[in-house]
Amino acid sequence: MNWELVWGSLGPILTGAITGTIPVALASFGLGLLLALLVALMRLSRNPALSAIARIYISVIRGTPLLVQLFVIFYGLPSIGITISPWPSAIIAFSLNVGGYAAEVIRAAILSVPKGQWEAGHTIGMSRRQSLVRIILPQAARVSVPPLSNTFISLVKDTSLASLILVTELFRQAQQVAAFSQEFMLLYLEAAVIYWIICLVLAGGQSVLEKRLDRYVAH
Repeated sequence: MNWELVWGSLGPILTGAITGTIPVALASFGLGLLLALLVALMRLSRNPALSAIARIYISVIRGTPLLVQLFVIFYGLPSIGITISPWPSAIIAFSLNVGGYAAEVIRAAILSVPKGQWEAGHTIGMSRRQSLVRIILPQAARVSVPPLSNTFISLVKDTSLASLILVTELFRQAQQVAAFSQEFMLLYLEAAVIYWIICLVLAGGQSVLEKRLDRYVAH
């Protein structure tokens, strides 16, 4: 074990995580959640056209590999005159992917709230929109925390694919150090351990968030 190399490479790899992996994951997840909420509401809409568009979008995203989606945006769009730089390409691809998966999570969470909650909002004079925002979504948020947290953890790991379109994140930094030192196994294992630690921290945050949102659940 070349400990000198491990400690020497730790700085660049952590820098890649802090300046690349985490910002890309946070930005993509935030945008993806907004898109997912919109798509979920479209799926629940009584308008057949909106519902159909949402179904097709979800089917395409869930039926194609994330790597292909990433390559279509970064390498494919330039062939039709649309060129997007690496960072925006990665964020767009990851956001669209999160939106497709999280939409079904949010839709299921909304449907899990008892219909009596809608009726209660209507009884006290709330519109359907007000009931959704003030009563339904807070309860649905608690239900959706575990699957959405898993989606975010998966996204953090999936950001390693951004290295294939030249985004300097955790794994690309490990690749660069490995190419220079020729210690591929050691550097890739080091990157894997760092990903693992990040995911452990996120899992702990998930538990805290679940407890905070538990007060919104109707028992």
